[in-house]
Amino acid sequence: MLWDLIETDETVANALAESLGLSAVTARLLVQRGIVTGEAAEEFLRPRLAQLDNPFALKNLKAAVERIEQAVEGREAVVVFGDYDVDGVTSTVQLVSMLRSLGLEPRFSVPRRLDEGYGLSHDAIDRIFDGQIPQLFIALDCGTNAHEPIAYLRELGVDVIIVDHHQTKTAAPEECIFVNPHVNDPENAPWRDLCTAGLVFKLLHGLLKNRRAAEDPRVEGIQLKDYLDLVAMGTIADLVPLHGENRILSWFGLRHLRANGRMGIRALAEVSGIDSAQEMGGADISFRIAPRINASGRLADAALPIDLLLHDDYATCRGIAQELDAINKERQAIERGIAKKAELRAASEFADEPGIVLFGDDWHPGVVGIVASRVSRHFHKPCVILGAEGDEAKGSGRSVASVNLVEVFQRCAHLLGHWGGHPMAAGVSLKASDVDAFTKCYLDALKELYPQGLPEPTLQVSAWLEPQDLSESLLVELDRLHPFGQGNSEPIFGLRGVALEEAPYVFGDGNFRFRLTPEAGSRRGVAGIAWRLGEPPAIGQVVDLAIRFSWNYWRNSRYPQLTLVDWKPSSA
Repeated sequence: MLWDLIETDETVANALAESLGLSAVTARLLVQRGIVTGEAAEEFLRPRLAQLDNPFALKNLKAAVERIEQAVEGREAVVVFGDYDVDGVTSTVQLVSMLRSLGLEPRFSVPRRLDEGYGLSHDAIDRIFDGQIPQLFIALDCGTNAHEPIAYLRELGVDVIIVDHHQTKTAAPEECIFVNPHVNDPENAPWRDLCTAGLVFKLLHGLLKNRRAAEDPRVEGIQLKDYLDLVAMGTIADLVPLHGENRILSWFGLRHLRANGRMGIRALAEVSGIDSAQEMGGADISFRIAPRINASGRLADAALPIDLLLHDDYATCRGIAQELDAINKERQAIERGIAKKAELRAASEFADEPGIVLFGDDWHPGVVGIVASRVSRHFHKPCVILGAEGDEAKGSGRSVASVNLVEVFQRCAHLLGHWGGHPMAAGVSLKASDVDAFTKCYLDALKELYPQGLPEPTLQVSAWLEPQDLSESLLVELDRLHPFGQGNSEPIFGLRGVALEEAPYVFGDGNFRFRLTPEAGSRRGVAGIAWRLGEPPAIGQVVDLAIRFSWNYWRNSRYPQLTLVDWKPSSA
């Protein structure tokens, strides 16, 4: 893997460091994010909810708010239909909570993944209605490409609102109120990259503005900020760019995860092993909370986490959280077995190809997306992993930087049934008998779109540090850049000429713990950990390290820790 130092205007960085009283390292990171003035830096480091735009600036959001108000005033029957991932779950919880506060009792549901597939479908509609047709149907985090199901709902006499952020395959849906900034709004709109949880927050904001203007007594006690914890979960888990309004919402939302005291989140944090004394960060959402919510949709019923987040009884929440934890452990076991087979096959069958497509007739379709992520990272190739369901192959694709999966799938759309998603991640289904044809089409599309081949994997190094730079004061400054994620990547730092004096402790499959040589005046060097990196450096071997630097929480205390990303013999 190539290591590439990110180019930075050092003059601007030094001026920023001096004017704001920041370390040179933090100032450098700000400049790399396009933040080159003191005013922009203050806005980034101290987000304010007042920076959010008027919700009615989103196209069609005012119409959606007014139709919901009509339902509230008329006490109409309403169905809320979300997706089965964290974004869909948190979007559904937000809207159902608000509608309950306004006196409605909406029915809510998500697709049954193994029976109904992805998104909005005839089967899902018939199951949810069960003969009781509502007056208003609100689809969240799906529906952008559901032309036939929307037409079916309209034939039944049901009004439809779609709030979604997925890209269109053809034309925007008609005969509904359609809120989707990726389709409707300008490219430079600060809300354009909101996930559905963020869009629903804007919807609730607009609803409260109108209801307060109408002096509705039911909204007097409602605090919009109480929904920010859900918004942060959906935003961080859905891998949308963490800039513009996404940064503001996730920054405040993380601070509300504990403060709100939502029983479902408290229970889920406990079963996830998150220290009760720590503030939750983006990594806790991505690697602990989100997998347990997503596991339910992959293997069981995604309504479970919705029930969890809507309940305010701790004993009930604890029971649901334990059930989700058990489902997640089952998911991990299934995933490990498939991943081992998939990596062996990918190495032998696609060594000379620009992408990977693997199908297993005994692979569970609910976990193949995670396997696709793992295989894609391992081989640095866009990867599609498919499992069998009857005579269909269903699964997920995961991409690498610079490869747009949506463009690739569009070239193979004639072979696909349901499919959709983002440039980096998409779900797909097709006839099992068409897998070979799809594989050829997929590889051909990659070769046509990227005739020079995929770029060599490159590690973007933010700065070269000296061991003495690895201080708690640097971590305090880095905390102000959180949350890290898409569009605000966690920085990777380089250390040159490092030699370990203690033998690393090796455990598991290519994992090891190590400790840097102590600096003068220190009793112990900074501890580090490596995951799936194979053999560690030998004692005394002079190496360069690429590391992430963060806090590690343990027994109500915290200490600095390195996470090793890559290492190589020293070039110093």
